Amino acid sequence: MTRRPESAALGIARGGSALVTGASTGVGEGFARALAGRGVDLMLSALPQEAERLATLADELTDQHGVRCFTAAVDLAEREGPARLRAAAERRRFEPDLLINNAGVRSAGAFASAPPDSWLGIVHVNVEAMVRLSRLFVPPMVERGSGAVVNVASTAAFQPQPYFAVYGASKAFVLSLGQALWAECRDEGVRVVTACVGPVETRPRSELGADASAVSRFVIRRSLTPERVAETALEALAEDRPVVVMRMRGAAPLHGAVSLMRSALPLRRRLRLSARANRWLYGAGQDGKQA
Repeated sequence: MTRRPESAALGIARGGSALVTGASTGVGEGFARALAGRGVDLMLSALPQEAERLATLADELTDQHGVRCFTAAVDLAEREGPARLRAAAERRRFEPDLLINNAGVRSAGAFASAPPDSWLGIVHVNVEAMVRLSRLFVPPMVERGSGAVVNVASTAAFQPQPYFAVYGASKAFVLSLGQALWAECRDEGVRVVTACVGPVETRPRSELGADASAVSRFVIRRSLTPERVAETALEALAEDRPVVVMRMRGAAPLHGAVSLMRSALPLRRRLRLSARANRWLYGAGQDGKQA
């Protein structure tokens, strides 16, 4: 049996295959386009209401790059969603070399005032579905001695996030689990990288309304592009890095100053400052939406 090149066995080069969740827009679409451009066969997943958009993207990538591109419209917030996605892959005889755990939900606001389901929805998708998908797709990788996983976390994972509490905690879980799996799986031939991503530009700046806040405009001007996120994460995977951090453009000096300040302040003071900053950033809150 001819052994495939390592890059193909990782799902990042022609001859490889990848499953991308949350693939209809944003970072997930960025991964789909980056991988198709490398000649990787794809299975793309998104919510049922995104099925038409997903199919259009799949047809476009097949036409442009000559790759096989299947789709599966599955709601990962449902307990059986990951199992349905696994079953869809098996029906297509599609065994991915690379799993991109990108689907996620975010919502901001005061913990005590939002309905419990808005917070539990974040946990179901960002935590539970990610664990279930990894458990369904990683064991075959370990068995054959090759494969890879990219977990999309957030820079919100590095510290508690008042008014963004459940989302930040969910991404801290993703970061912690991803690093642990990197250590567990590396001797089995399976790579795991966790991408901690800052604000991402998910719509054209021209679509910003006249009522967009100065904060929104500031953040969007400096946001990462989905293309940059995907390419940076795939480079980190090729280098076998456990974690890659992508911050908002021009944020390095600010991040350094904030980190220094935090290290010099007691925990209670740091948490109060974070609460003030996040209340200003997120206001009354944002409705959760699965990517």
